[in-house]
Amino acid sequence: MMRKGLFAATLALGLLALPTLSQAKDFGTLKFATEGSYPPFNQTTPGGKIVGYEPDIVAELAKRVGFKYEISAQKWSGMIPGLIDGKYDAVIDAVTVTPKRAEAIDFTQQYTVSISSFVTSKNSPLATLPGTGTVVTADDAAGMQKAIDELKTTFKGKTIAVQVATIQADFLQKYLGDVATIRTYQAGPETFADLMNGRVDAVMASRTNLNAFVKKHASAISSTGYGFSGGVLGAGSAIGLRKGSAELKAALDEALSAMIKDGTLSKLSVKWFGEDVAPKV
Repeated sequence: MMRKGLFAATLALGLLALPTLSQAKDFGTLKFATEGSYPPFNQTTPGGKIVGYEPDIVAELAKRVGFKYEISAQKWSGMIPGLIDGKYDAVIDAVTVTPKRAEAIDFTQQYTVSISSFVTSKNSPLATLPGTGTVVTADDAAGMQKAIDELKTTFKGKTIAVQVATIQADFLQKYLGDVATIRTYQAGPETFADLMNGRVDAVMASRTNLNAFVKKHASAISSTGYGFSGGVLGAGSAIGLRKGSAELKAALDEALSAMIKDGTLSKLSVKWFGEDVAPKV
C-alpha cells in the first residue's frame, strides 16, 4: 500500500524518526529468551528458526526502538532465573504478570490479554465440561465459587495436565489439587501429547495456546469448560526484564503503547491467533 511521490518520501523520513527515545540510548544487541515450542506465541521451524506472535513483536520493537537482537530457545522452568542471572536481557514467552513474579523481575506494558481454560478429548466422559462459553474473573467471588464447585465434582479422581511453573499450575493446585491429580510437564507440547494418548483427562493452559492445538486436532479434541482470568492467573502477558532495566523498559513501553494505538499489535494477533487478543487503548 505504498504511495509514490513526495508524500511517500516525507512519510519514509517520518517513519525513520519514530524511535526517538532509543536514539538517546544505544542498547546494542539484546538477547531475548523464549521456549520456541509454545505455538502460536513461539515455535521452531524444521530449519531451526523461531517464529510466531512474539518473534514478530520483537522484530517490530527492534525497528521502532533501534536495537539489534537475538532470540534463543530456553526451558521454561529456568527462564526467569536465567534472566535474573544475566544470561539474557529479556524474556518473551507468554509470561503472565503476577504480583509474585513482579517481586523478582520487572514487566513491560502488556502485549496480550488472556484467559485460561481446558481442552479434553471428544471421546472422553469429560468431552463437555461445565461452564463452556462462560468466563469468570477472580473478582467475581460468587461466580468463582460456583465454577470451582462444579469443576471439583467433574474432576474428582481425574488427572489434569499442565506445564510446570505456570500460572495455570498454581491455579490447579489452589482450586482443584484436593480432588484431582495435577500432573506437571516441562513443556506445553508434552501435556497435549499425553492427552492425545489418553494418559490424562484434560489439559489446562491459556486459551490462545489451546486454540492453536484444537485447530490442528479439531476432530479429536475440543476446548471446553469455564474460562478464568485474574487473581492467581495474573493480568495478561508482558516482556520480562531484569530489575534495574529502567531505560530499556521505558523504550519498550513506549513502542508497545504505540503498537497498540496504531493497530500493529492487533494485526499481529489476528495473524497468529485468528482473533484480537491485544490490549485496548
